[in-house]
Amino acid sequence: MLDTRSARSTPENSESIEDRESVEARYACSNVDSYLDLSQSSPRFLCDAMLGSMARWLRFFGYDTVFLEPGLKDSVLSEQARTEGRWLLTKDRGLASAGPRTMLIRSGDLDDQLVEVFGRLDQRPDATLKIARCSECNGELVDIAREEVAEVAPPHVLATAPRFRRCSVCRRVYWPGSHTGKILARMAAIVSRLD
Repeated sequence: MLDTRSARSTPENSESIEDRESVEARYACSNVDSYLDLSQSSPRFLCDAMLGSMARWLRFFGYDTVFLEPGLKDSVLSEQARTEGRWLLTKDRGLASAGPRTMLIRSGDLDDQLVEVFGRLDQRPDATLKIARCSECNGELVDIAREEVAEVAPPHVLATAPRFRRCSVCRRVYWPGSHTGKILARMAAIVSRLD
């Protein structure tokens, strides 16, 4: 870990703090291959506060993804990721150098970010919502009968939706709606870039 209190650019130490942080961040994201656990078919993720949209979309793809709100110390984030066996995804160079299973996300564009993560971890997800997780809390979605949602679904949805799913944690109910086609098209466009 870089100690910024004592690292100063001097004639004896010509490397600046920024240079060291940049080197450490490049190391954190360029050595992904040496930390791949091929026995784990689906990696688990922890997204820092700057990657909320990414967390939501990783959940759409079916990845177990924790998103933590702003305000937590970097040491807490890296320890939670390490303890839970998760990849820590971040746009923070300092945090990216915190451990071996961290990845500095370089792009500001969501689709590019997802392609970057999937490509670097050699993932080829399906462009389907069949294994999606709750986009709000990351809980697993369970198929439920139409009768179980009669009190929460609007009448036209109750009459026309082909299926319903409920989050096992927050109890939110999901069904295919007008936005589903757009989500699936975006997922397909992302996956097509991985070939």
